[in-house]
Amino acid sequence: MSSEARGEVVCFEHESEVLKFNPLGDEFRRKIYVYLPPNYYKSDERFPTVYVLAGFAGRGKSFLNDSAFTPNFAERMDKLILSGKIKPMIAVFPDCFTFYGGSQYINSTATGQYEDYLTQEIVPFIDANLRTIKKSSARAVMGKSSGGYGSLVLAMRHPDLFGLSCSISGDCYFELCYLPDFPKAFRAIAGDPKRLVQKFWNEDERKSKNDFDGLNIIAMSACYSPNGTDFDLPFDLKTGEIRQEIWARWLSHDPVRLIEKYWQNLKKLRLLFIDAGLRDEFNLDIGARVLSKKLKEFDVPHIHEEFDDGHFNISYRYNRSLELISEHFES
Repeated sequence: MSSEARGEVVCFEHESEVLKFNPLGDEFRRKIYVYLPPNYYKSDERFPTVYVLAGFAGRGKSFLNDSAFTPNFAERMDKLILSGKIKPMIAVFPDCFTFYGGSQYINSTATGQYEDYLTQEIVPFIDANLRTIKKSSARAVMGKSSGGYGSLVLAMRHPDLFGLSCSISGDCYFELCYLPDFPKAFRAIAGDPKRLVQKFWNEDERKSKNDFDGLNIIAMSACYSPNGTDFDLPFDLKTGEIRQEIWARWLSHDPVRLIEKYWQNLKKLRLLFIDAGLRDEFNLDIGARVLSKKLKEFDVPHIHEEFDDGHFNISYRYNRSLELISEHFES
């Protein structure tokens, strides 16, 4: 591919007021990587924008990693734009990583105000510094796994900002995507959540088989069941018994339940796309079916697709989301 057919990745340094006093002491000066389409500098044209959200334990920069046999996101955009499969667009890769591994892109007293960070700071910052089309009908949000969850929730709550949303294997129907991992997490945490978190930050310490399951449940607890600047786990640390009152707080964040509150907002979207692999290791194919059924009950227009694969190594599915986003952007 010639240099003229390639876009450019630029990096902004942004100092956040929203994250400045976050309870985990995470960095509030963050890099925002942005893909600019090949013709960005050749005209005064304004471009639609897609915000691409990383999965749990991922950062925005990870979308640009070099990998054998698989294009990174910038290379993927170049190929799709050059082939005419998608319109030229700007792609933004926010960094919402936390000490626990992720934020779910929502506000929490235990992690920080990451929903506000994105909606009140990053979107206005990008619009102020780049030639974007400053309309929700030309602004999409997409992601896989936890990034898919964030894409759903941000569109539900902020259709005035994000008029298009794509969730690839996004967290939903919590009974099947989280609950089956509770026993593994219980064993990994072994009565000491903070000890397990520190284990991940100790590069010399070997990680055990179920440690990541434990870390994931800790991070989700910090997002879904914060207790001041701490958090409540959804099971008893001594017995593993489900703490029903805490589990109920988790369920209140489930996109399947949130539809009942935000269905009118969802009807404002130009695109709502949900997909998942038929062999998803976290049962998110079933979650997507339940989510689609609930959307139909409220007459919310959406596209639901399934594909023959699991949860991992499915970056090729980004193409389908980008093509649909391109089709549904306002001209």
